[in-house]
Amino acid sequence: MNVLKSLCVAFSMYSKIPMPKINWDESNMKYALCFFPLVGAVIGAAFAAIFLLCEALKIGNILRAALMTALPVMISGGIHVDGFLDTCDALSSYGDREKKLEILKDPHTGAFAIIGAAVYFILYLGFVSEINSIKTVLAVSVCFVMSRSLSGLALCLFKCAKNSGLLYTFKSAAQRKAVTAVMCAYIAVCAAAVVFIDLRTGIFTLAAAAIAFLWYRHIAYSKFGGATGDVAGYFLCVCELLCVIAGGMVCVL
Repeated sequence: MNVLKSLCVAFSMYSKIPMPKINWDESNMKYALCFFPLVGAVIGAAFAAIFLLCEALKIGNILRAALMTALPVMISGGIHVDGFLDTCDALSSYGDREKKLEILKDPHTGAFAIIGAAVYFILYLGFVSEINSIKTVLAVSVCFVMSRSLSGLALCLFKCAKNSGLLYTFKSAAQRKAVTAVMCAYIAVCAAAVVFIDLRTGIFTLAAAAIAFLWYRHIAYSKFGGATGDVAGYFLCVCELLCVIAGGMVCVL
């Protein structure tokens, strides 16, 4: 029963998929992060399904790409995009670390967040429109699980920038050894899956995910003094964009 409650907490927090109302107490949150990558599995399955449906209905590339671009945001509710926007504003500030952390908490949207969102979605849509192989689509779909697995692993391994906030709450409540082991298992399965589906796409997407993860750590530590929920959302968006770019490049080259 606690397993189902933990699953509901994860899906309630990280998706718009309707879930039973569950109390967010310590016992229910202890293993909630173990189910975070399953949200990515739902998104990845829907991502591939949209591609196949559009192919069957002879829908054009632009509309197909638009649907595949909007889908992850619609299922997740935009929680990670919100972090991406806040982090874009903070990174564009010339202030010190404390100033950047203040910007992350600011509910207002700055100009650099809007610019960042425009560039992000233009690139995402453009490279998704180049993906024309079902093998590539399936490999990229696995990356929605990979990105969340890496995010969960980082939560266990990276220090927090502050002793408050959503990320700190989840980290404090998590059974870190168990979550770390589960995230490593997810990552291993995802890596094997993308290589099995298509070796070339697998190599490209794994390299993209590794670059995003290293960038995440660099940004978190050098700019903010550690990870925050917003910076974690920024990483997840960057990771998925780079994986989509990798998939698009495989089809173009």
